[in-house]
Amino acid sequence: MGSDFPGSTRGKNAGRPQVNINFASLSRKQVKHIYHKYKEHYKTNLNLAIPVVISQLGHTLVHTADSIIVGHFAGTIQLAAVSLVNSIFMVVMVVGIGISYGLTPLIAQENGRKNHEECGRLLSNSLMINIVIGLVLFGILYLGSVFALSNLDQSPEVVQYARPYLNLLALSILPLMIFNTFKQFTEGLGFTRQAMMISIWGNVINVILGVILVRGMFGFEPMGVRGVGYATLIDRTIMAIAMGSYVLSSKNFKPYLLEFTRKQISWARSKKIFSIGGPVAMQYAFEVSAFSGAAIIMGTIGAIEQAAHQVAIAMASMTYMMASGISAAATIRTGNNFGRHDYRELRLSAISSYHIVLAFMAVTAGLFIMLNHVLPWIYTSDMTVITIAAQLLIIAGFFQLFDGAQVVGLGVLRGMGDVNIPTLITFVAYWLVGLPIAYVLGIVFSMGADGIWYGLTLGLLVSAALLYVRFNRLSGKLAGAGA
Repeated sequence: MGSDFPGSTRGKNAGRPQVNINFASLSRKQVKHIYHKYKEHYKTNLNLAIPVVISQLGHTLVHTADSIIVGHFAGTIQLAAVSLVNSIFMVVMVVGIGISYGLTPLIAQENGRKNHEECGRLLSNSLMINIVIGLVLFGILYLGSVFALSNLDQSPEVVQYARPYLNLLALSILPLMIFNTFKQFTEGLGFTRQAMMISIWGNVINVILGVILVRGMFGFEPMGVRGVGYATLIDRTIMAIAMGSYVLSSKNFKPYLLEFTRKQISWARSKKIFSIGGPVAMQYAFEVSAFSGAAIIMGTIGAIEQAAHQVAIAMASMTYMMASGISAAATIRTGNNFGRHDYRELRLSAISSYHIVLAFMAVTAGLFIMLNHVLPWIYTSDMTVITIAAQLLIIAGFFQLFDGAQVVGLGVLRGMGDVNIPTLITFVAYWLVGLPIAYVLGIVFSMGADGIWYGLTLGLLVSAALLYVRFNRLSGKLAGAGA
């Protein structure tokens, strides 16, 4: 089994972690064998994953649209403000998203056991948890924004634009958490297309409102970076209302909502959800905060470098969120198989998800490297920013495979209910390896923006390798026990 997977070692590469299949060294017969072995899993996983990929992408496209609109219509300084705010807000946002993810594997497992009533009880508890967490995160962002922005050694003119934008994003966290509650519930049951459609239309609304408010059209005064903040808040509120209305009114979910009542809120179920969602939130927080820390380190170099970092990280974030959609589908399939105690299918399905994400990230890596001087024009026409961003995109191209492998590893382990050791792995990879080396290379050794991104790449490599070792060990034991 291990020989079919990208992490296998053989010959002169023995002992060295691998994260991709070397197709050049495989014969046509071997490739054909691997394809036929996983063919049905490729189809099933892709059918489930594609809508989730598009829906997940919606989270990032909101901030990507903000960067594009501000970069073209408000200038480099306000684009740097978007970078600074996103570096703070993304940490808080992924904590909320991670906690909401605690629902998905539990729903998938209970659905695998045909325990429909328990799914409704879990939804009641998840909605309560996510509303409370949304309010807490809003308070942290709103009350902590003045302190955070004033003590990070950033350009005063950048901070001036950043404050109102951060406050508006803070308001948007509550509707985002409500949207995610219902989204994770439906995806845990295998209904993935509805959240995708709501995300698509939400992003259309966000872009239209952003352009109108930033530029000052149809009677509105030009708002600059504040305009994209208002657009994001309105967009997320509409999406929360639409997703909640769909779940509560659709006949598809009536059997699951019989026990969706306030009376079913209990400490035991809430603890069960949080025991998965809490560590998942920390996993995302450790990774995103490392990249956010890199943005802050970049800001100490200069606003130009910070703006270039925002351009490159916005592109990398899009591919990461698409990979996390594949990861979410892997969580659902793994949870279903885990609930049915079908450990052989669990392992085959998980490995096929690794194959899919590595193939996808190989394509995006090629695009980043070949179009590194073209893609930054999407965000800005400042040639100094474009030159730095182009070099960062080459580095981003190299870490695409590691990024994809580690996020799928987290998703598969989450579906198995294994979250604590993966959380420790992410902490070690990003905060003990990636970010310290980024600082040393970028600042101490004066390698600048490139050095900071080399450190981040090493963190992703360590995370991908250790998570695969963890998956391979656990799934091998389960498959052997179930044989």
